[in-house]
Amino acid sequence: MEGILKLWQQSGFVNWEWQQLIMVAVGVALIYLAITKKFEPLLLLPIGFGTILSNIPIAGMAEVNGLLYMIYKVGIETGIFPLLIFMGVGAMTDFSALIANPRTLLLGAAAQIGIFATLIGAIALNAVPGFEFTMQDAAAIAIIGGADGPTAIFLASKLAPELLGAIAVAAYSYMALVPIIQPPIMRALTTQKEREIKMEQLRTVSKLEQILFPFVVLAVTALFIPASLPLIGMLCFGNILRVSGVVERLSNAAQNEIMNTVTIFLGLAVGSKMSADKFLNVETLGILGLGAVAFCIGTASGVLMAKLLNKFSKNPINPLIGAAGVSAVPMAARVANKVGLEANPHNFLLMHAIGPNLAGVIGSAVAAGILLSVLGG
Repeated sequence: MEGILKLWQQSGFVNWEWQQLIMVAVGVALIYLAITKKFEPLLLLPIGFGTILSNIPIAGMAEVNGLLYMIYKVGIETGIFPLLIFMGVGAMTDFSALIANPRTLLLGAAAQIGIFATLIGAIALNAVPGFEFTMQDAAAIAIIGGADGPTAIFLASKLAPELLGAIAVAAYSYMALVPIIQPPIMRALTTQKEREIKMEQLRTVSKLEQILFPFVVLAVTALFIPASLPLIGMLCFGNILRVSGVVERLSNAAQNEIMNTVTIFLGLAVGSKMSADKFLNVETLGILGLGAVAFCIGTASGVLMAKLLNKFSKNPINPLIGAAGVSAVPMAARVANKVGLEANPHNFLLMHAIGPNLAGVIGSAVAAGILLSVLGG
């Protein structure tokens, strides 16, 4: 009887708390969105499942020496997983559109204004009872505005690991909602005539330019924002694997086997930080709200920068591609193309929008480096 009683006391029937049940429901909701709505399924599905596992009582999967805890310790706390993701992104990316039209770097840079505006907003939110964000917390939250999941996870793991779950979910949720959030902002800030602007065909980029590009980006980063080198360095390394043309096996591995494996463990590790005691609080609502604001400001900033450049440019820029300055690759570029086609069925902006989209990837990593340099201590 003593053994039976002990078994009963260790069962899930008597150990579930309502907060854990809510978090399991959150995990199920993320999986539902991943499967039925196809919202960032590669990340939301493992994050959702990791959330379920981390909230099952007694199992201790997210506690010290548990499986999810060890995955987080090895891959997130050290920063290895986001960096390997950046290597895979670099290996999958063709920077030709950005090289052919370097002006689009300014659009990607402008879209990062949302990050720094949200940093101020997070600090201002401390005036509301229940919110106590430090500067490190605010910086980690603000990076959501870059719409770059790996960068958000990397910075949050360094500055505010206790907020990692909420930040990661907010970042990937808003990335998935790009087709819903961005078009109304783009239409509100542009006229019909501006949306109909046709851009000149991009020039052909030589193989030499493609090879030199990652080294130029690496050199500039090393000189000005060395704190961004972990992210930018792995992005450039992955890209040189691709463009060199001599290590196809390594490039394919970075794009496929390594990328897929790391994505699985990254999602589970993020889910481990979504236990009820860390996620169910008023600060989580603040993070979700600030993330939406950051994303909207970033989108608007990119569009407005394109409109500004048009005042000084002989070759007009369609302002819609400025919205692609957030680094949700390639979804933001596709949305810009879609809105452009609605205005003019013969206006194909996809390749033009890829430029600021990739500039946004670099820009968000640079912004993270700046914040890490100032606040990382």
